[in-house]
Amino acid sequence: MKEDPIVAEVRRIRQEHAARFGYNLDLIVADLKAQEQASGRQYIRLPSRRLADQKTGPPAATD
Repeated sequence: MKEDPIVAEVRRIRQEHAARFGYNLDLIVADLKAQEQASGRQYIRLPSRRLADQKTGPPAATD
């Protein structure tokens, strides 16, 4: 399969970012959150949605 150059670039950047923090997940997340704050953009968090039980099908609609 031919390698997608965009995917390769994203993976390279992710690898470099992780290496900068010694692959410490807590430090990586803290840096990403700091970047999010510094961007000035407004981020929203949507509430979690329950997945349908595969045995019983989708949840019943409530009106």
